[in-house]
Amino acid sequence: MRRDSRLSVALHILLHMGEMEHVVTSEQLGPMLKMNPVLVRRTIAGLRDAGIVRSEKGHGGGWTLARGLEAVTLADVYDALGMPPLFSIGPREERPRCLLEQAVNRAVGSALEEAEALLLARLRSISVMELVVGGPREHARRARKGKHVHA
Repeated sequence: MRRDSRLSVALHILLHMGEMEHVVTSEQLGPMLKMNPVLVRRTIAGLRDAGIVRSEKGHGGGWTLARGLEAVTLADVYDALGMPPLFSIGPREERPRCLLEQAVNRAVGSALEEAEALLLARLRSISVMELVVGGPREHARRARKGKHVHA
């Protein structure tokens, strides 16, 4: 089964944009992500519509962050992508006639709702900036400055 990687891709894009001090094009981002620039643009479009990034038109144009990454949560990015399904499991039929299948649907549906609520709450509690604070690049930066780094 194919996984929906749009959230991962969008977060990866934002992190690269956060490192850059200038306008960046999808042609520049594409090779960093090993993606076709057209797919990068499609992903960024939802982020633009949500006010997370903005586009600059014309010569020297491209994409910039509209908000600091500390002000953007993982849930904001998930919402900007159109809230793709979090789980790929579900009922065989939405309204089965069989009482046993109805019981299965209730149990599985209830568990999925609880898991989704928990996951969304966690996504709302993490800013995109938190993905890099304490990450590999932060460890390398601290090591260069002679600060103690925990592995």
